[in-house]
Amino acid sequence: MNSNNDKFKGSVNTAVGSLKEGAGRATGDNDLEAEGSIQKTKGQVQKLSGAVKDTIKKGADIVGIKKNKL
Repeated sequence: MNSNNDKFKGSVNTAVGSLKEGAGRATGDNDLEAEGSIQKTKGQVQKLSGAVKDTIKKGADIVGIKKNKL
């Protein structure tokens, strides 16, 4: 997966997770709230993964290393 896909999917998971978490909290559904929290965290990790890939690619470009895929 490339960095843009990671960041996009991470944003989607973060948003959906936040909605589920809020809905679970509002309705007293602890399972839905926990599921939302987990999905939100997964999204944050995906976004971070995309940012790390970008940083590695930029660093590799600086030192003259070209890679098609990370």
